[in-house]
Amino acid sequence: MKELLKRLCSIPGVSSWEDQVRDCVMDVAGQYATELRVDAMGNVIAFKEGVKPTGNKLLLTAHMDEVGLMVRSITDEGYLKFDTVGSIDRRVLLGKRVLVGPKLIPAMVGLKAYHLVSRDEEKNVPKLEDFYLDIGANNKEEAQPLVNLGDVAAFESPPEELGPNLLKGRALDSRVGCAVLLWLMRENLPMDCTFVFTAQQEVGARGAFGAAFSVKPEIALVLEGAPAFDIAGVPAHKKSCALGEGVVIPFMDKGIIADRALFETLRSLAETHGIPWQLRENTTGSGDAMAVQRAASGVRTASIAVPVRYSHTPATLANAADIEAVYQLTRAFIIHLSKED
Repeated sequence: MKELLKRLCSIPGVSSWEDQVRDCVMDVAGQYATELRVDAMGNVIAFKEGVKPTGNKLLLTAHMDEVGLMVRSITDEGYLKFDTVGSIDRRVLLGKRVLVGPKLIPAMVGLKAYHLVSRDEEKNVPKLEDFYLDIGANNKEEAQPLVNLGDVAAFESPPEELGPNLLKGRALDSRVGCAVLLWLMRENLPMDCTFVFTAQQEVGARGAFGAAFSVKPEIALVLEGAPAFDIAGVPAHKKSCALGEGVVIPFMDKGIIADRALFETLRSLAETHGIPWQLRENTTGSGDAMAVQRAASGVRTASIAVPVRYSHTPATLANAADIEAVYQLTRAFIIHLSKED
């Protein structure tokens, strides 16, 4: 699964421009799916028959997209001004290398040189309008044939292993879920399963909402990334989500309270099977689970997550053991549901 995850993290897929990631997912899922389709939002919906025919009872989902930048204007000097696609901390932008548009034009994120910054400016995080992309063009006329307004830019950051257990990659917090689901599709599943790889999660879980309406499942399990708090500067008593401590089973965030019975089932399965798990006390943010739970007449929904450091940056970190724990718990959950009447 590690090589599959590296492959997924090497592909740019900013929200609404997930085409290359979708092609990769289709290539792998197509080898195992009973039915495979792409809906109007760009979600990949893969149905796989299992030993027990249960139809659309269970939906398993993860999102394909990542945060990035979008070109909004070209200056007379040939620089590209941009907006962010999804939530990005402006402090991580300066000096980052990105790839712009379908031609993957290399660019650097630029800003006024430090020795030109006033004392007042030095005390504040630069505004987004102060940044620009430098593609090496000398003027607007040179830049226009290379990029179009509305083109997106993804961070360029090849996936790699860091230390004995950590993986580093752009969009690792989203592609982990995709890799786990694709890996599960290889197996002889005990029940029918619908796997959905969603688009545009980073801009409001737009893909998941439509996919859940289309599939109309009874139960949904959402795989995602959870921000880790085992980093410098965070008080010890707040480090409730840490790398190497196992799968995260969230009970609530800003958009959803997990189905109580499903939450208890996941916790019980983790303990029964010796799968390390942890809670996430921080309840900020939300994702696809919110959209799925509210679709149609409502869907019983829970989520599990891999803890990650530095999400929404070019260098997200995850622990290989935690990824394995997410895989094992998802697998145990499917087996458990297949035994229900």
